[in-house]
Amino acid sequence: MNRKFYRAGALASVAVMFAALLGTGMTGAVAQDQAEPVALETVTPLAQGASEDAQAADVEAAPVRFVSSAVVQEIPEAPEEPVVEPQASTSLRELVSTVSSAEEMSTELRCLAQAVYFESRGEPLAGQLAVARVVINRSESRLFPNDYCSVVTQRAQFSFVRAGRIPTPNASSQAWRRAKAIARIAHQELWDSEAADSLYFHATHVSPRWARAKASVARIDSHIFYR
Repeated sequence: MNRKFYRAGALASVAVMFAALLGTGMTGAVAQDQAEPVALETVTPLAQGASEDAQAADVEAAPVRFVSSAVVQEIPEAPEEPVVEPQASTSLRELVSTVSSAEEMSTELRCLAQAVYFESRGEPLAGQLAVARVVINRSESRLFPNDYCSVVTQRAQFSFVRAGRIPTPNASSQAWRRAKAIARIAHQELWDSEAADSLYFHATHVSPRWARAKASVARIDSHIFYR
C-alpha cells in the first residue's frame, strides 16, 4: 500500500508540475503578443486563395518594426528661372524699337523729347539723337542753363518756342513716340552720337554768322553740328 500511494503521489506531482510549466509558457507568449503587436505595414499581402493557416503563419513570421522618429521626405527645390540678359542692339533703329514709349516721363525728359520732335522729327534717327545730344551738352555746360527745360526755352535759341512756351506735340503720332524713345536713349547714353560734344547746330539751308567762329563736328542729313 505504501508503495502504491507513493507511486500515485509521485505521478500526481509530476502532472501538477507539467501543467504549471505549460501554463507559464502560454502566459508569456500572450504577454509578448500584447507588448509587441505586429505592425500592419510589415505584413506581406498573400496570394488570393491562400489558406487561413498559411495567412496566420505569415503574420507570425512577419518581423516587428518600430519607427523611432517621423520620416520626412525631402521635396526638391524648384529650378530657378533663367536670367535672360538683354542683347545689345545692332542698330539705333533696333534700339528705338525696344525702348518703351508708354512709361511716364519726367518734366525734364519731356522737354528733351519735345526739342527732338519739333526740331528734327523729319530727320533720320541719328539726326534726332544729335539734336538731343546738343540739349544735354548745353545743360552740362556753364555757358547755358543747367536743366533741359531751361535750355530749350532759353530766349532766341529754338525757333519752335513761342514766348517761352513749348507747343504740344501730336501725342498719337509715331514721330512723338520715336522722339520720346530718342530722348530716353540720349539721356541714358545708350547710343553714341556723331554730334559728340556739340553745343550748336543749324539747318543746311541757312548760313548764320556765328557758325564761322565754331568748329564743325558733323553733318547729318539737313543739319550741321558745331562745338
